[in-house]
Amino acid sequence: MQEFRTILRHAGTVLVGQLAVMAFGVTDTVIAGRHSPQALATLSLASSIYISIYVALNGLVQALLPVWAELHGGGRHAELGRSLRQALYVCALASVLGIVALCWPDPWLRWTGVPPALWPEVRQYLQVLALAVTPSLLFRLYGTFNQSLGLPRLVTWLQAGALLIKVPLSAVLTFGVGSWNGIGVVGCAWATLAVNSLMLVTGVWLLRTQDVYHPYRLWQRMERPDAVQLRRFLALGIPAGLTIMVEVTSFTLMALFIARLGEVALASHQIASSMAAVLYMVPLSLGIATSARAGYWMGAGQHARARQAARTGLLIAGCMAVVCAGALALSRHTLAAAYAADTAVAAAAAIWLGLVAWYHLADALQAVCVFALRCWRITLSPLLVYTALLWGLGLYGGYVLAYRGLGPWPASPSVQTFWLTSTVALGLVTLFLLVRLEWAMRRAQVSR
Repeated sequence: MQEFRTILRHAGTVLVGQLAVMAFGVTDTVIAGRHSPQALATLSLASSIYISIYVALNGLVQALLPVWAELHGGGRHAELGRSLRQALYVCALASVLGIVALCWPDPWLRWTGVPPALWPEVRQYLQVLALAVTPSLLFRLYGTFNQSLGLPRLVTWLQAGALLIKVPLSAVLTFGVGSWNGIGVVGCAWATLAVNSLMLVTGVWLLRTQDVYHPYRLWQRMERPDAVQLRRFLALGIPAGLTIMVEVTSFTLMALFIARLGEVALASHQIASSMAAVLYMVPLSLGIATSARAGYWMGAGQHARARQAARTGLLIAGCMAVVCAGALALSRHTLAAAYAADTAVAAAAAIWLGLVAWYHLADALQAVCVFALRCWRITLSPLLVYTALLWGLGLYGGYVLAYRGLGPWPASPSVQTFWLTSTVALGLVTLFLLVRLEWAMRRAQVSR
């Protein structure tokens, strides 16, 4: 029961911050939807590309959570500080990769057949977001460090406070104020850059001034790159980052394939994917809390309690998934109408939101599983399964059924086709990960 309360309290704090960050995207979606269908389509495409790139880089940093949680559990404070400084080199590399990919997005647009008329505004949006990559990743590093210590509250306060700035700033830059007409949907990108930079500056100030960070001796002279430690980071982080990228792009890339179905289909899909992302924040927060607790107990040498933490996290995730999916199914028409002023877009979105409810049931359990598996240093097999099922069966299978047909089934060009294949694929992934986690925990128990 104590572990249940600890994970729930940690996850609840993380969830508030994650929802605040997710509200950045929800706000932009609502603002773009109120601006025009073309603005919403532009945002959908640009967000899909940005998220596809950023989540992989973010996952590279987030994967260090169980490493630092173990050091914290073992009381190795100075070593944790050195490890954090070494992670700055990982952030530097990730930032360069992200900036290059976002500044030159044409290969993505060409490969997926996005209408050329949307290219200029999508390109402009992404080039602004390229400036936000470095502050975003450095703040994620700060957040991961706090989560590994079981102290997510400072991060949550910053994220919630940033939302109070993000909402009005996005609205003013998009619609304008007074006699100024604004700069359109790209204003949302400039607002994102501003709030991420502000959060980073505040986070650095907290690291310098708060007593809770003093035992880790963070502000020592920067060491040279430690090849051994960096290889360990990358061996854990690269598969973890790619796994998250495959998971997220399995439905964000749907937007690029759906673009050829027209603005109504693309705009309604953006609403559905936005809500799926909001719901994902619940299991994501539980996954972070679960891996922090399991890693802590492993560092303390109490492996039985680490297994208990993992199973407790899964139990909470399953219960919460049922509640969230049911709430979405009951309120989908109201939510769709709130997102879009266009009645055709709202009517279509209400249908897709019903499918998102089923999608979330599988999404919740697999999210906690993949975080827990990192505590036992298992990252490669999830990546392979994600790639085969989510990209293969989910994304490519949806493309084939939507535009080509398969055997006796004629082509069914609809948003529904993509969501159905993705839901089936994610369900299979969840079954595999549950079995893999249980096997890993039992094997570790026997080996001891």
